[in-house]
Amino acid sequence: MDLFSRSLSDLLDTVSGLTDDDFVRPSGCDGWLVRDLVCDLVVDAQDVLITLVTPTADPVTHDAVSYWKVAHERSEDPLAALTVRLAAAYGEPWLLKHHVDDVGRAAVRAAQLADPTLKVSTQDMVLCTSGYLGAYVWEWTLHHLDLVAHLPHLAGPPADTLARCREMLDRIAGPFPAAWSDVDVLLVGTGRRAPAERERAALGDLRVPVVLG
Repeated sequence: MDLFSRSLSDLLDTVSGLTDDDFVRPSGCDGWLVRDLVCDLVVDAQDVLITLVTPTADPVTHDAVSYWKVAHERSEDPLAALTVRLAAAYGEPWLLKHHVDDVGRAAVRAAQLADPTLKVSTQDMVLCTSGYLGAYVWEWTLHHLDLVAHLPHLAGPPADTLARCREMLDRIAGPFPAAWSDVDVLLVGTGRRAPAERERAALGDLRVPVVLG
């Protein structure tokens, strides 16, 4: 749960440092500008707030790793086009920055106040709050990498959240080569960067990309 707060807080700090010009630069999400990605963070933070107040007495069915559905090819997301239109509707970047900081900081506070043993329901799954928030470390960390993909002057995600996400990906699809950095594992493993020839050889029978949704 501490990693949830750290990963989201660091991501929000990075968003706060964006300039207006940064918002129209490409992000690491294929086809999305930085403003589209930031708009998606608004939706994600709202989802967290909704889920944290959706308790259930049903038995736990998933944890932080099994929360993610695995595929090897990207499918069309029906909400992707809506996100782009919504991002453009903000008009001024400062409005989007204000909104994501508002709901994002609220999600951080809600996570810090949450009972880690409380069971919550989302997307036909039941998780302990700690497991649900642990799953979102993946979301914040990967999107932090997406945010700075073409903005190298900005800080990337914290080392401990990168290490946690690498551990998750190793459990889902790995293990990846031990000599690789956490960033390389996440970028190559999720298809954000094509492996170089020497990296492809080191992958062996590992099937990439691993698409989680």
